[in-house]
Amino acid sequence: MTCHRVHVGSRTEEFQELRPLLFSLAYRLLGSVAEAEDAVQEAWLRYETTPTRPRSPKAFLSAVVTRISIDVLRSARVRREQYVGEWLPEPLLTDPYEDPARSAELADSVSMAALLLLERLSPLERAVFVLREVFAFDFADVAAAVGRSEGACRQLLVRARDHVHSGRPRFEVDRQAREVLAARFFDAFRDGDVEGLRDVLAADVQLVGDAGGKAPALARIVVGADKVARLLATAFPRLARLDATLEQCEVNGQPGAMLRDREGKVAYLLALDMVDGRIQTVRSLGNPDKLGHLGPVADAWALRREFINVPRD
Repeated sequence: MTCHRVHVGSRTEEFQELRPLLFSLAYRLLGSVAEAEDAVQEAWLRYETTPTRPRSPKAFLSAVVTRISIDVLRSARVRREQYVGEWLPEPLLTDPYEDPARSAELADSVSMAALLLLERLSPLERAVFVLREVFAFDFADVAAAVGRSEGACRQLLVRARDHVHSGRPRFEVDRQAREVLAARFFDAFRDGDVEGLRDVLAADVQLVGDAGGKAPALARIVVGADKVARLLATAFPRLARLDATLEQCEVNGQPGAMLRDREGKVAYLLALDMVDGRIQTVRSLGNPDKLGHLGPVADAWALRREFINVPRD
């Protein structure tokens, strides 16, 4: 690789221009905002101390972020096997990287469902898939980033595609229909309307809760439209009596909402997955370690103690 010396100021500017791409790449590799930010920061430290400027700062920094992320993924496997309850990715409200030519791939790859599919891959498969399929890196740069030959990367990509595509739903919901469906869901949720909830849920809908043992989970896993509708219908009307509020927002590019306590602190995040005109999965994130980047976090245990003393209608 041809290198030449460069002024530190211009190197800083180059890095700042690439930071959105590097974060978005690291987040898709790691499923964690905090770990992605750490990987990007470590990449900057390595770039800053490199005596000569790489021919392509983008290729160099992307490779560094990828290698750091692969190392983190390998150690994370053990931690996630020991995780209390269901593990979900750390929520992302806004993706800083935009590329009109890759907008569909970028939007699809950041959803909770897509990130969970990526969890099925080995670290190398995940890296190759994200670099090539999502960000359209050429195979030479992919190979340099993961330290494998181009032929090996092509084989890794074939395996990764098979795993990811076999797990994807066959019928997606377009954006406008998705927003209408989400509005119906959250209206019924606020009102405690069992029938209204049942009408928008898939028959085999799942309610999945991730609290990591650090907060009360709304549920570990509840399956079936009737069970999920009844559980959700009892929740928010009682929380509203405690001055909790529900703020709709986009979570990982999909409809969702933030549940705040009376002080405006974040208690839970809800994310919806939709398939064929129905809500297929409702994901609830309550682990405070995964909510801190969204603002001050509520004491969910204290909220639960108040909640259980609120009479049902």
